[in-house]
Amino acid sequence: MRRREFIALLAGAAASPPAARAQPSEHLRRIGVLMNSSSDDPESQARLTAFLQALERLGWSSGSNVRIEVRWAANDPALYRQYSEELVALAPDVVLAAASQSVAALQQASKKVPIVFAGVIDPVGAGFVKSMARPTTNATGFTAYEYSISGKWLELLKEFVPKLKRVAVLRDPALAAGIGQFAVIQSMAASTQLELSAIDTRDLGETERALHEFAQEPDGGLILTASPSAFVYRAQIFSLATRLRLPCIAPFRYYAAAGGLASYGPDLISDFPRAAGYVNSVLKGAKLAELPVQAPTTYELVVNVRTAKQIGIEVPSTLLSRANVVIE
Repeated sequence: MRRREFIALLAGAAASPPAARAQPSEHLRRIGVLMNSSSDDPESQARLTAFLQALERLGWSSGSNVRIEVRWAANDPALYRQYSEELVALAPDVVLAAASQSVAALQQASKKVPIVFAGVIDPVGAGFVKSMARPTTNATGFTAYEYSISGKWLELLKEFVPKLKRVAVLRDPALAAGIGQFAVIQSMAASTQLELSAIDTRDLGETERALHEFAQEPDGGLILTASPSAFVYRAQIFSLATRLRLPCIAPFRYYAAAGGLASYGPDLISDFPRAAGYVNSVLKGAKLAELPVQAPTTYELVVNVRTAKQIGIEVPSTLLSRANVVIE
């Protein structure tokens, strides 16, 4: 079976009412999965595929010794609540949670079901765990990055555009991570004499209006911080930024692939095989307290030369030579 068909099959199974599906045999373990986006998002499909393939390598075969229940919340608060309660009601042995909203909804539904997360920015600040070394709650997993790299985005933007004077930071202020990322960028901006402003990404229409207003003055650039809304609206945001000729730096490779000028951060897909390792440990009897929260160990610079040409920027050779990936 091809990868896309495999994911579509899982998505279709998840969409069926639980009562309508046959109950698994007694020997099957059960894994819940709560994804933060929609089932047709290619990046999310790649993450889920990486997780499932890693599970198979560890000896867990869907339908043979494990039943996998996948739900797609599509960044919808109502769906997060509904699917969290639905997954908890299935009494899973462990649940994989993609991104912060999934963790928050699952912990609200249950303080006992083991949760392994991936792609979470600030699990301590969000209250998901007590500390990185000793989670002491019903959750542990893998963070997207540490706040300190948020300042790197501002440095990169200045390298791309030496005459830069103004920077808009697109963030979700309702998230602890949105506040933390902006705080680091703000502290960096203080020493660069750059004018900094914040734009809320939770509402696409409001974001687009704010970007149009920001682009009325010259020498501006954008930083798109990580958040579920930024993930969902990335194509629209980068399309508008390109039309307005605004250079934009973002955290992850898929942002650059969607039309951003560049990205700097870890490969989030690699978190999902690591999460499969933790899920495997839980299924074999490990306690969450024995599994510390882990941060990324490598970061990559991705440069989109095509976008640079579209907005009239010549990428410095120093940046091209440092880039891990160049999108032509």
